[in-house]
Amino acid sequence: MAINKNHISKKYNAKKFIAYFQNYTNTYFNINKFKKMINQAIDEDIVAIYISTRPDCIDDEQLEYLKKVKEKYKIDIVIELGLQTANYKVLYNINRGHGLAEFIDAVIRCNNNKIDICTHIIIGLPDDKDIDIIETAKIISALKIQQVKIHALYILKNSVFGKMYESGKLETIGKDEFIDRVILFLRYLDPSIVIQRLIGRSSEEDSLFSNWSTSWWKIQDEILNKMTKNGYRQGDLFNYLIPKRSK
Repeated sequence: MAINKNHISKKYNAKKFIAYFQNYTNTYFNINKFKKMINQAIDEDIVAIYISTRPDCIDDEQLEYLKKVKEKYKIDIVIELGLQTANYKVLYNINRGHGLAEFIDAVIRCNNNKIDICTHIIIGLPDDKDIDIIETAKIISALKIQQVKIHALYILKNSVFGKMYESGKLETIGKDEFIDRVILFLRYLDPSIVIQRLIGRSSEEDSLFSNWSTSWWKIQDEILNKMTKNGYRQGDLFNYLIPKRSK
């Protein structure tokens, strides 16, 4: 971690840092190893810890420990949970390994321990429709999730999807359709939710298909320009939850 901080501080003149446990499932340990991992990340210039994991791989003992760390060191702690889609049938078909219920349960337990959540979704999954995009936005909003990262579907070499793609059994949506679905998702999403990413990316050497061979920032600009042109904004269709009644 010291090497990374040194590199980033020189390149960006950074003074404060986020410790990001990104790759793989970072709660798939016993509690002692998990505590050691978190403790090694705590430093005076660390202002937040982000932990990427699966909804079905985080337990209450880990969350209770993270709550204590957050309170003791006054740092932000965020759990990154991959939902991908609220369509439980699609989750089953892509062999995600968990359903919608497991995601909801994980969110409730994080909320009970005052741990913020960043949810990842994928737009362009096989058999996902516009109604699934809308329902995903609604569920994320109803659960009071704090942050979201959006990804386009990319297809890796030597994967199940890769073999389907090469054989013509899997078709991807077009770039314009992706942009329209991102905008649809944003319009139904609670405007207080932070959007950390509008589109991800993968390395060209590992991918059969990624972002229509277009730079991620160009697609991001297209999304923002289309929203501006049409007068759309995040949450302008966020009118489906019962408002709090004044006493």
